[in-house]
Amino acid sequence: MADYLQVTTVADSEEVARRLARSAVSARLAASANVVGPVVSVFWHLGELGDGQEWQVVLKTTSARFAELRDHLLAEHPWENPEISAVQMVAGNTAYFDWLDRTVG
Repeated sequence: MADYLQVTTVADSEEVARRLARSAVSARLAASANVVGPVVSVFWHLGELGDGQEWQVVLKTTSARFAELRDHLLAEHPWENPEISAVQMVAGNTAYFDWLDRTVG
């Protein structure tokens, strides 16, 4: 069984988040994406504590496609150093994972 990932990034607007989601799914680097928001974020930036609204993008892919997806998001994201993180999906519906494989394979 292949490894499956949920890859997360954030953007400062719904428009940018949707664009990132659509470009990754269109390129078949992710099978699907959810845009969630706005969410409140608290963070350190340039040595200062900050907070603000962001839109979260959660993309579903395989570990085999992660590097390409990461590179795509880095190239398309307007920020210099965006969050791009992944967590492994360790269990789930077999039919869903089969669909995910077919979609990004």
